[in-house]
Amino acid sequence: MTPLTESEIRAAFVNCTKGEAKRLTVPRDLADRPWDDLDYLGWRDPQAPDRAYLVTTLDGRPTALALRCPSAAPRQSRNMCSVCLTAPAGGVSLMVARKAGRAGQQGNSVGTYLCGDLACSLYVRGRKDAGAGARLPESLTLEEKIQRTVANLAAFMARVTA
Repeated sequence: MTPLTESEIRAAFVNCTKGEAKRLTVPRDLADRPWDDLDYLGWRDPQAPDRAYLVTTLDGRPTALALRCPSAAPRQSRNMCSVCLTAPAGGVSLMVARKAGRAGQQGNSVGTYLCGDLACSLYVRGRKDAGAGARLPESLTLEEKIQRTVANLAAFMARVTA
């Protein structure tokens, strides 16, 4: 993923108002992120634990979503992320995005299960340990796993922007 600036990130939101995008918390460590290993930039808002954000590149331009998610709670079972197909020890959360445009203004939303720490890209590449048994054995190459992750994320983004 190409490194993004704070202003590029704020301008990329498709499912919140410009005012909401201006007020949300953007990570201060953007320069330190492992951009070459990211398919999307995702973060939880430290000031509002029930909010998360993700930014990816679609059709050559940054596109960002504001998400609602439950605050961290102990999990009895390990669920699988719908984007990267990992069951991280830290848990998976149902993340819900208000739809873009008029549908979102009417209260419509879509959700998907994502890694609670939004580190899908790092789990797929083996850059972050998801814990024992978190990834099932597969015959796919790393590049194919990355392509699948990108496709799954793009499908979710398409549901939000449809």
